[in-house]
Amino acid sequence: MVEFADQSSPTAAQNSQPEFAQALLDWYDRHKRSLPWRENADPYRVWLSEIMLQQTRVAAVLEHYQRFLKKFPTVQKLAKARESSVLAAWSGLGYYRRARMLHAAAKIVVREYGGKFPTTASDLQTLPGIGRYTAAAMASITFGELVAVVDGNVERVLRRVVGRPLVGEELWREAQIRLSDNRPGDFNQAMMELGATVCVPGPPKCLLCPVRSFCATQGEGAQSRSNGRQRKRSVHYALGRRDGAIFLVQRAPDASLMPGMWELPEIQHLNGDEKPFARVRHSITVTDYDVRVVESMPRPDMNGTWVNQTRLPSMALTGLTRKILRRTGLI
Repeated sequence: MVEFADQSSPTAAQNSQPEFAQALLDWYDRHKRSLPWRENADPYRVWLSEIMLQQTRVAAVLEHYQRFLKKFPTVQKLAKARESSVLAAWSGLGYYRRARMLHAAAKIVVREYGGKFPTTASDLQTLPGIGRYTAAAMASITFGELVAVVDGNVERVLRRVVGRPLVGEELWREAQIRLSDNRPGDFNQAMMELGATVCVPGPPKCLLCPVRSFCATQGEGAQSRSNGRQRKRSVHYALGRRDGAIFLVQRAPDASLMPGMWELPEIQHLNGDEKPFARVRHSITVTDYDVRVVESMPRPDMNGTWVNQTRLPSMALTGLTRKILRRTGLI
């Protein structure tokens, strides 16, 4: 049975903090994944990776990160770009509001800070799209500020280590207690790495855990949140082609999802004699889409634009449309 001291005396976590941090950092130095944003502590690259990784898996970010950096290698280049170019480079990552906030923040950094990012978590949070977690990650990794991070992976690790439910400020306080004084940025990355690769959702890999001796649950205990079953939905799109051009429609600038993005026109039903030209799977949050594409010319009353095929790679396409056009060899 695990007992917890009252708040007026040093807790077990406070007493064992240096040992916990050292064990975690030793493991991280040996086992950390080789990721491009870990090659250096450049604030722009760290910021870009943290924004991309919000609600997106590492595997999905890797390709987009390198491509985005090639197009916008500095915050100055990003600030000068047109929004449509930024959205085109972001296409496929989803949650396009992140790209718009990224662009807006870049303009402020260049205009108001001379191209240099603020160096503290509190100042970083004044920039569009940077919340408490992202600010703490940037400040600790790039500037060495002694501030802990809490994301989904860290939350899971802390709940298991402490052995009881944690909410709100409790999570941040427990993370701060354990933070390494000498290597705060590496410690934060190590906590996230541990949650992503060892202290995973479902049965954790406790035998591989470097801080198992500090853990109250040894992997047992209820998870903080359960993953609901994926919903399934079928959708259909029309692919109109003529003279090397593709017919696309644009979402309204005030649309709630992906405003201003270009896509193939959606059709409500397939006729009995229409056979799908292509079929793809596409997942967004809790919905799995079965996407069927038929070759069909647009109706005369359909409001859209014929776009030369050579322009498609640089357009701000929805991720699904880009996936369809790649699957069909059109980009």
